[in-house]
Amino acid sequence: MDTIDFALRGEHIALEALLKASGLASGGAAKALIAEGGVRVNGQAETRRGRKLRVGDEVGVGEQQVRVRAE
Repeated sequence: MDTIDFALRGEHIALEALLKASGLASGGAAKALIAEGGVRVNGQAETRRGRKLRVGDEVGVGEQQVRVRAE
């Protein structure tokens, strides 16, 4: 599994924005992935595009993983 460390600049980031910022999906693809249940947050399927992610959260898309860490 490939893991990307994402440095969070503020208090939180929306799930859809994280997918775009980390390069895992473009805007339209991110929206579709989330709606179809293809994104996991901390091991659980997540369908809310605006889900707030904070330091320590992990997001998975297929075999790729993004770990949210402090900047």
